[in-house]
Amino acid sequence: MGTWLISRGTMVAVNSAQKSTNGSREGAEWSAVNSIPLSEEGTAPDGQSIGALVKDATTHLSTLVRSEVELAKSEIAGEVKKALRGSVYFILALCVLGFSLFFLFFTAAEGLHALGLWRWASFGIVFLAMLLVAGLFALLGYRKVRKISAPKRTMATLKETKNITKRHKTEEPPAA
Repeated sequence: MGTWLISRGTMVAVNSAQKSTNGSREGAEWSAVNSIPLSEEGTAPDGQSIGALVKDATTHLSTLVRSEVELAKSEIAGEVKKALRGSVYFILALCVLGFSLFFLFFTAAEGLHALGLWRWASFGIVFLAMLLVAGLFALLGYRKVRKISAPKRTMATLKETKNITKRHKTEEPPAA
């Protein structure tokens, strides 16, 4: 693509031989332009200025972005509602499983009784086994919770900030 020169509102294409005249042509001053302007006087073909077009484009873009955000929010809200409804079924399943464990332990006690133990002894053994498992889980939970500590780095930076602000307050000369 060649270079375009503008002189007194007229655009002229210039080839390489004409460029060598140092930008002057028969006393007229020419200025080099790298692209062809879309319209004269900074206006669009329908009479709007470039600034108005940019403002309209910016408004439309911000409206588009806002509507996309609203669409994303509504879609996410819908998906969260679906997930909550699904989680209700998981919670119900866990409740049924928890109540069914009673029958598992009852069956284990009856199985020990069928092996020849007294009924009270077989239920006592199952109860003690349940207490041991509960104690083991409680111990594991305690060990995990015991490892929780205060946020040391945050507390250190807070103390540091406090010391810095104290120093700046004490270094300021008293107002006369």
